[in-house]
Parts: sequence; C-alpha cells; structure tokens
Amino acid sequence: MAMNVGGGFNGGRRSRGAAPLSEINVTPFVDVALVLLIIFMITAHVMEYGVEVNVPKTKSVASSTKDLPVVLVTKTGEVYLNKDSININRLVDQVHTRFPGQQAVYVRADGEVTWEIVANVMSVLGAGKFDVRAVTQPDNGTGKKR
Repeated sequence: MAMNVGGGFNGGRRSRGAAPLSEINVTPFVDVALVLLIIFMITAHVMEYGVEVNVPKTKSVASSTKDLPVVLVTKTGEVYLNKDSININRLVDQVHTRFPGQQAVYVRADGEVTWEIVANVMSVLGAGKFDVRAVTQPDNGTGKKR
C-alpha cells in the first residue's frame, strides 16, 4: 500500500520538488471483470450445442438430468457426436473411446430427417450395447401435426 508522508503543501502552496503521486486504481478493472463474469455465466447455457436440431414434439416427455453423450442427427442426415462430425460406422468405437464406461446415449434427431437415418443410428448404437434414449420436447398444442 502506498502512502505519501512528505508534506506536499507549504503554507497552502505546493512545493516544486514533490512529484505527483501516481497509483493504479483497480476498482474499475474489478467492476468490469465481475460484470463480464456474470454475463458469461448467464450466456454459458446458450452455447451448449453448436448444431441446430429441431427435435420432434411429443405429448409426454420424460425429464432426465443424466450427463450422457449426445448423438445429433441433422435434417440433412449428418451425424455428430456431441459437436464433432462423425462417420456412422465409427460411432460406437468413438463413444467407447471418448466416454469409457458409458452404458447409454442420447439421440437428438431433427424432426425433418428421414426415419431411415435415425433408425440406422439407433441400430448401430443398439448393436454396440448402448441404451438409446431419444430427446424430444413437450408439445404444448401449438406444434405441427404429422
């Protein structure tokens, strides 16, 4: 902590020999850092998935809080393991490599993808002895009927 002890004023006048005291004020820096921290904490959940997938709506949705690997199927038929694009033939090996000991995976497929692609992904995961869980969202009566 810095302290100025030399009397800077002589009878109300500043002496010419005393240098001005220069200290760094860290209070604005700490304020900005805390504001940025709060912003990142609030927006962190928005950046959870990088691939946009519109999952189908169903009347009953089971809520789950388990942290499992996510296999994404886009409407163009591309398959992703979490955020990384992956070949369907290497899917089981990659899940075993990246997530050792996992027994289940989430399949998050776009509502507009053909059923054949989703069935193939689920079949490959089932053959790899994984418990496949489909990700859906609740239908509030405003969704499209198929």
